[in-house]
Amino acid sequence: MISLLRRLSTSPPLLMEPANSCVGSQRLLALAQQLRLYKPPSFSSDDDIEEQRIEEIAHKVVSQVGFAESNTPIAQDPERFRPKRAAVLLCLFEGDAGDLRVILTKRSSKLSTHSGEVALPGGKTEEGDKDDGDTATREAKEEIGLDPSLLNVVTVLEPFLSKHLLRVVPVIGILNEKEAFKAAPNPAEVEAVFDAPLEMFIKDENRRSEEREWMGNKYLIHFFDYETKNKKYIIWGLTAGILIRAASIVYKRSPPFVEQNPIYKVPRVVDINTTIP
Repeated sequence: MISLLRRLSTSPPLLMEPANSCVGSQRLLALAQQLRLYKPPSFSSDDDIEEQRIEEIAHKVVSQVGFAESNTPIAQDPERFRPKRAAVLLCLFEGDAGDLRVILTKRSSKLSTHSGEVALPGGKTEEGDKDDGDTATREAKEEIGLDPSLLNVVTVLEPFLSKHLLRVVPVIGILNEKEAFKAAPNPAEVEAVFDAPLEMFIKDENRRSEEREWMGNKYLIHFFDYETKNKKYIIWGLTAGILIRAASIVYKRSPPFVEQNPIYKVPRVVDINTTIP
């Protein structure tokens, strides 16, 4: 497994201080220090044995949707499974009440995929991006007008797989001076910009889940209902999965509900038409 991840490796955590050298609150400084020390889960030798057994017997790509790729045995044949790469930004800041909040967007209803859904700012890696932090901050600037110089990018989380089998790397950045950020959504991509308390994603309030099945395997999709400024949003799927993981790491506790880590057997041939329900 370790050798596989080296071939499909993620960029190392990008640690950069904001150009404006803003001091920020003691809480945000402590959080930045905590997250710089974060390391994604490693693998044991048992995982390598299981990976080999799956490849030798099943000869299938095994994947997950909305959950971390570290739990996912990936095919050893790179020609059979070569997912495109993307990065999303978890921009955290301190709210007026002292709570940690995260910036979210509602995608434009005119987009061809995931139209009208709630998402984290981000997108596919482009030529010229130095690393995942570069991708996430570039996309955030394009989508919502967030100047990268306002961010202190402290770490990246392990990659997730989207329903279209796109490898998505969550990048955590801290916005020390929220007043300096004035949202300027790109109307071609973003319909609205809002923020939500990060801790809500490890609480059972306003949460529901649906059980779905694909190729005989059952899994849960989480939905969080959220209302702000007389507008209602539903945060679900991959975005919810990433936020659950991020909140668990930041607050150092697991959610009180079952996440369910399903394993899906993906067809041998994975192309742009391969999706998970």
